[in-house]
Amino acid sequence: MAEAAYIAVDWGTSSFRLWLMDAGHTVLAERRSGEGMTTAAETGFANVLNAHLAAVSAPANLPVIICGMAGARQGWVEAGYADAPAPLSSVLEGAVSMPGESRDIRILPGIAQRAADAPDVMRGEETQLLGALGTASRGKQLVCMPGTHSKWVNVEDGRVTSFASFMTGEVFDVLSKQSILKHAVAGAEGFDGTHPAFLAAVAKASSAPAMLTNLVFTARSGQLLNGLDATSAAARLSGTLIGAEIAGGLFGAGGTVDTVELVASGRLQGLYEAAFAALGLAYRTVDADLAVRNGLAAAAQNLFFPDARISA
Repeated sequence: MAEAAYIAVDWGTSSFRLWLMDAGHTVLAERRSGEGMTTAAETGFANVLNAHLAAVSAPANLPVIICGMAGARQGWVEAGYADAPAPLSSVLEGAVSMPGESRDIRILPGIAQRAADAPDVMRGEETQLLGALGTASRGKQLVCMPGTHSKWVNVEDGRVTSFASFMTGEVFDVLSKQSILKHAVAGAEGFDGTHPAFLAAVAKASSAPAMLTNLVFTARSGQLLNGLDATSAAARLSGTLIGAEIAGGLFGAGGTVDTVELVASGRLQGLYEAAFAALGLAYRTVDADLAVRNGLAAAAQNLFFPDARISA
């Protein structure tokens, strides 16, 4: 087995992912849990990290590079933000050292958009961007990063010029659990991007995003009046929110793009790929896990092995 060189961690609000990496940026061991920032803030960030380090038998001298919500104001230590417009390389330059720890632990900064009429922040996604595009990317690129709070990011010649967050995942969760729509989707089974109700909703919402709250309500009224079943109602709700998000993302990019860079994995990857295809949008997919690992690897090399010539 290759020798471990560093630890890479993606610490989200509700999730924790850790990879034991060698000097060639190959994964030697992996840990995943639901011990995100919310949980770690109660049980102790150091306690959570050390438990996972022990589980992969990480040597005591291994450095740790972390991205995500561990660097938030409510996290382990605030890592601050690079201000947009910001080169992706600023992610490498703004890491904060964790004081009082026996090993070298660095937490990467987020990116902030401080415009008074469009304030926005990202934390964790900037590392995915770094891993997906690299610091030497050229030309204009529009990047879609689906999630609880999806990000649509405009990048030009390796600089984040602007971005917008869409609360698509959280709104779906709230509406399906805490609004009148919970009755419409109760008992819904799983669906994918091939579901007719999902595809129809994507098309309708993307063409008329101003009708969003009306279209959302049809998940309920369609059930009451047209016999819409629970799974179709959930698919319609999902497609409506994703379709409106896509319209917003394209609007923020000026309306037209050649290709959308989709950084996603799992079920969300399938839904967004299906939505893009249904709308005739060209896209290129980068696996989200691979992207964040590549970003963390770039940061680790810059911070821990600046003189080493190791492959990314």
